[in-house]
Amino acid sequence: MKQQSYHRRAHRLTALIIVAALYATPLAALAQTRIKAPDNRYSVSDDVRVGREAAAQAERQLPILRDDEVTDYVQRVGRRLVAAIPPEFQHPEFRYTFKVVNARDINAFALPGGPMFVNRGMIEAARTEGEMAGVMAHEISHVALRHGTAQATKAGSAKAQLPAIIGAIGGAILGGAIGGVAAQAGQIGSYAIVTKYSREFETQADVLGAQIMARAGYDPHDLANMFRTIEREGGGSGGPEWLSTHPNPGNRYERINQEAAMLRISGPAPDPSDFNRIQARLRGMPRAPSSAEIARGQGRTEDTRYPRDAGGYGRVANPSSRYRTYSAGTFRISVPDNWRELAGNDSVTYAPEGAYGSSGITHGVLVGTERSASTNLRQATDQYLNQLARGNPDLRQQSDYRQGSISGRRALGATLSNINPITGRREIVTVYTTFLNNGDLFYLISVVPENEYNDYQGVFQNILRSIQLAG
Repeated sequence: MKQQSYHRRAHRLTALIIVAALYATPLAALAQTRIKAPDNRYSVSDDVRVGREAAAQAERQLPILRDDEVTDYVQRVGRRLVAAIPPEFQHPEFRYTFKVVNARDINAFALPGGPMFVNRGMIEAARTEGEMAGVMAHEISHVALRHGTAQATKAGSAKAQLPAIIGAIGGAILGGAIGGVAAQAGQIGSYAIVTKYSREFETQADVLGAQIMARAGYDPHDLANMFRTIEREGGGSGGPEWLSTHPNPGNRYERINQEAAMLRISGPAPDPSDFNRIQARLRGMPRAPSSAEIARGQGRTEDTRYPRDAGGYGRVANPSSRYRTYSAGTFRISVPDNWRELAGNDSVTYAPEGAYGSSGITHGVLVGTERSASTNLRQATDQYLNQLARGNPDLRQQSDYRQGSISGRRALGATLSNINPITGRREIVTVYTTFLNNGDLFYLISVVPENEYNDYQGVFQNILRSIQLAG
């Protein structure tokens, strides 16, 4: 009997220990807030297009900090956060990029589809990497939940509005980022809808941002602390720019901490020495200009690795041996990672610094699609080349078509010569074409000075082999 009584007491004690352990375990999966993405009548490809075009505008207007060590660090933090986005909010079409703006204002913004810009002033104001990562996680959450086009959906969902939305998001966000520049271009005014997210969207970004932080190994309490840091460091009656475009939905600090208490931090904590080193590096640089100074045309900085003349053209760096992959609607492509993506109306250009400007490119590739009235690839390519020749009177075809393939599809290639209007030098232009499933003509055009043609052939072939077509 005594032995049976002992076993009963032991059983009750074991049960109590199990219950106590359940209560002591962080409620990572049991109680965290479930988030539902808002209604959105735009497609994911619309987000990509909007973000790509607005990002191209941002890079033309903002003084991007050309410091590899700082940029690599911010990109590493960004990739760590992106990898922690919950699967239900992952969009393979999105391409998250991270650029640092040489501006001292406390600000950051992300565009639909993934491009993010973080002011140097935001990094310098943060007390820890976790606080900086908190702002980035919040911005990533707006992108992952597609709040930009969801906000436009609330205003009116007609597809014809998309060009206006591109201008609105680009103009309004840039207006907040650099003062009066975008406003002077007439791009804000009636587009106030995109300058501030709704209370609902801000709360969603706060909550999902906290969850992303915990999944990435950061303490989500740092997100709440960063708002206090921003308020303290911002100073002045107007406060920092970031809070003007991300208004407090009410009880923000308490709500984030409430969510943080329900989350379990996964993975190793960040090494604080990395953040301290980057802050010291930034503070050792010349003073960053304010947004008002940038709006007046002051404080523009150039990448000293690629000196350029007043026309935007100059010495072109050799192609990097490392490649970066871009997604742009119907295709994916890999290009040297020291080339930039430049979105146009009907095509996307990839070119190195010093090789592009308002008059076109001297080195690089153009990729796009063209409506075709013919279902015969040769005839469709003939028509496209004739169209190119009308705008380039010196363009001459040097060879008959070569058979090849792009993304497993039958393709044609033709080599042409031209006089580049920028340099006045002879260049080699190669055009590759294939059909998409909808009958549109897909093309890739490579451009390089004639005397550098042999140096770039391997690069162009690598780019061609990398293309993956979705349509």
